[in-house]
Amino acid sequence: MANVTVYNMEGNEVGTMELNDAVFGVEVNEHLVHLAVVRQLANKRQGTQKAKTRSEVSGGGRKPWRQKGTGHARQGSIRAAQWTGGGIIFAPTPRDYDVKMNKKERRAALKSALTSKVQDNKFVVVDNLTLAEVKTKEMQKVLTNLKADKALVILAGEDKNVVLSARNIADVQTETAGNINVFDVMRHNTVIATKDAVATIEEVLA
Repeated sequence: MANVTVYNMEGNEVGTMELNDAVFGVEVNEHLVHLAVVRQLANKRQGTQKAKTRSEVSGGGRKPWRQKGTGHARQGSIRAAQWTGGGIIFAPTPRDYDVKMNKKERRAALKSALTSKVQDNKFVVVDNLTLAEVKTKEMQKVLTNLKADKALVILAGEDKNVVLSARNIADVQTETAGNINVFDVMRHNTVIATKDAVATIEEVLA
């Protein structure tokens, strides 16, 4: 079990917490982390691009001029690709960009991502994170106290005041423990989690 320091919202140490090695102390598998990030980015793509080929463009039913004797190059249709308004060669068509990854691999990738943050001392645990009202300045003060920039804030459950207070801060994202993913963990410099959020993560992934 790895021990991490627990801080309060003022940035003061208030104790320590043991992290479950089954989640936060695994062997980091960089290949699975890479696959998970590629999968997530690929699955965000809509794949709805479309352009018409020469068979789909309207018009061009007859040959524009006779084959020989005009001095022009031979042409079969005014909707061929070299004509203005013609079809597109190898036109893009709707497609599915989904990348498959089984559940066991996804869980292993998330554990690897969390472990790497712990190993780099970029995983910060706070005993509690609550705000009396929606105030960006107060949330920024908490992040400053914790010396965190470009942070992913993980909460045990929805907290409207915290979410709305963090929304206008650049490079800061809030997420519930049940919805975290590899891409968000890796793209932020620091991961801040409440003690309750850590308990939820361990319950789900251990």
